[in-house]
Amino acid sequence: MNSAKKKIAFKTLGCRLNQYETDALVSDFDKAGYEVVDFKEHADVVVVNTCTVTNQSDQKSRNTISQAARNNKGSVVVVTGCMANNYKEKLEGEDKITYVVENNRKGSILNLVDGHFGGELIHPEKLHADVFSYQVVDKSLHTRSAIKIQDGCDNFCTFCIIPTVRGRAVSRPLPQIIENVKNTLANGFKELVITGVNIGRYEWEDKRFEDVLEAILSVEGDFRVRISSLEPDGFGDDFVKLFSHPRMTPHLHLCLQSGSDKVLLRMRRMYDLKQFEHTVNLFRAQYPDFNFTTDLIVGFPDESEDDFQESIDAVNRYNFGHVHTFKYSVRKGTRAERMDNHIPDKIKTERSTRIREASEDSRDRYLNSFLGKTETVLIEGINKQQVANGYGEHYIPVHFKAEGLEKNTFARVKLVKVEGRGEDARVIGELVG
Repeated sequence: MNSAKKKIAFKTLGCRLNQYETDALVSDFDKAGYEVVDFKEHADVVVVNTCTVTNQSDQKSRNTISQAARNNKGSVVVVTGCMANNYKEKLEGEDKITYVVENNRKGSILNLVDGHFGGELIHPEKLHADVFSYQVVDKSLHTRSAIKIQDGCDNFCTFCIIPTVRGRAVSRPLPQIIENVKNTLANGFKELVITGVNIGRYEWEDKRFEDVLEAILSVEGDFRVRISSLEPDGFGDDFVKLFSHPRMTPHLHLCLQSGSDKVLLRMRRMYDLKQFEHTVNLFRAQYPDFNFTTDLIVGFPDESEDDFQESIDAVNRYNFGHVHTFKYSVRKGTRAERMDNHIPDKIKTERSTRIREASEDSRDRYLNSFLGKTETVLIEGINKQQVANGYGEHYIPVHFKAEGLEKNTFARVKLVKVEGRGEDARVIGELVG
């Protein structure tokens, strides 16, 4: 097979872990001689990396698979990701899909596709199974690169299907992580995002999550470190000390899920609101501008209006920089599926609208609090008008005039005004120096 003539496109849905795994696949296929093209272009191979965390995620994944098959008739369509685990048999029965690859074999998709074009039909179940088998990201769809340190989860929250589709918790050996970090930095990346399913529960030999961060921060180079998503129960009070390191970005996506202790208990979360608030206060006592972003689920079974109001109150109290809101979705096989008093969709939609309004107000307040201050922005792109866009260390989206600068470099920018609202808001800045 002359793989240089083959074009491949990717589409990723869902979490940053999925995004990282797609980036690693992009690097694999690029090094193997494939031409990586935009998902909208016709390709010989299309890989759809799916999500199944909610009903909406399922629908988006199905629509994307249909689009990939419709726009690439006769091409190889590979479906992977969490939906491939959750609906494996159903997806395998669809003629428009060539291969269905489960999460633990995702890293071997290049071998599957190479075999296909070489006349060797490999069943996906025969692929090597290893959740850490990904090569170092080189060619990426993003300017930052994730470092995968962990996969799977043992928490078994009552609403969550992730332990089923991702498996039980497993941690990557620390020496492999540090080698991955060094190789990723050698490929030119300036921001490393520490990722996994439940990274706060990292455990390898006598090493824990804080030990991993300390080891990464000790690596030489011009880079900064961001944490992708963290459960509120995965660390102790000493964790805050790590953020005094100049490479650590003052931002955490700390998953609250509900502002009601009653609902948190029914969700089987491993913390209560007092513990969450303790963490927020602990960090902001040291770093007043620290950016906390979060996830909230509305309409969980038996969520009363008072319970929901407690979530609204939490958004107003904690000044989140962003809130990702989910309407509760029934996931088959979870304990929440069997609970009483499921909330009607109409009420879930109404509550979702109200909490998004509160979330947009919170984000606006947070962004406006930075006006007149200076951020170190990692430039992600520069348009034809020489306007750069990127994120500051507090994960603030910034746009500014950047003549003479280049993508994937740091720039000091003074923030002068906020444009837009909520998720569409951005801060306009002026280059300093």
